[in-house]
Amino acid sequence: MQTHLPTLRQLRYLVALAEHRHFGRAAEACLATQSTLSAGLQELESLLGAVLVERTKRKVLMTPLGEAVVQRAREVLRGAEDIADMVRAAGKPLCGQMRLGVIPTIAPFLLPQALPVLRLAYPDLKLVLREDLTARLLDRLSRGELDVALLALPYDAPELETVVLAQDPFVLACPPDHPLASRTEISGPDLAQAHLLLLEEGHCLREHALAACSLPGPVRGEDVMGTSLGTLVQMVASGLGVTLLPRMAVECGILRGTDLVTRPVAGNGARLIGLAWRKSSARGKEFTLLGKALFQP
Repeated sequence: MQTHLPTLRQLRYLVALAEHRHFGRAAEACLATQSTLSAGLQELESLLGAVLVERTKRKVLMTPLGEAVVQRAREVLRGAEDIADMVRAAGKPLCGQMRLGVIPTIAPFLLPQALPVLRLAYPDLKLVLREDLTARLLDRLSRGELDVALLALPYDAPELETVVLAQDPFVLACPPDHPLASRTEISGPDLAQAHLLLLEEGHCLREHALAACSLPGPVRGEDVMGTSLGTLVQMVASGLGVTLLPRMAVECGILRGTDLVTRPVAGNGARLIGLAWRKSSARGKEFTLLGKALFQP
């Protein structure tokens, strides 16, 4: 007896509706008309003999069974994408679309210099970039909405494959008349006594800076936190304290327009920059090649 199975298109419609909770927005995300998406979902429910979506005039809800089907549908769609990626990777490397997530403490300092070089080396590669915090990028990665993420390591994500590409040392930034400006090197005890300004919770740079400099949290200055590295720089320039910056940001001119000075941190404290992708992905060699291209001398 022949068993009729859901199509990938039907599963994609269901996942899109679960994510957007709106027929119009889900249809737009699938590049389909609303009537086509609605008909596809009705066909899916008829095929399975179950109600997956609760439809009301004001909102869209997934039934408990619908939520379970959505989770399995995501796995099926990721598997189908991995098959396509495997075939593509077997041919010409770094061509076609690649969805790359990047954290905000790397993106503005690396990509402006790296992307033109990458474009010359691999003109058939179409990068789709997404900038966000690490946790949200990894969630999108696990859901199949991203192919690979450029982030700071270490990060607790055992379900992902990672490769380290570079070290990015931390330096202290402070006003020229600050007592620490007279030091040739800044130690952990120096930082523990300083009014140290850091990024707000959610930025992995915060934890990496504390760990690299062997500082336990909380530290002095935690009542004042920045939302970005640029904000931190302006706060330090206004005399509110000192901060730790990745050398990558300093070399790209984040201190331009201020009189702030930098000093190295003892112990060569640094964050590690690397790529992360799903272990099930067939494009690991491509991602490694991408990393080498982004950080080539």
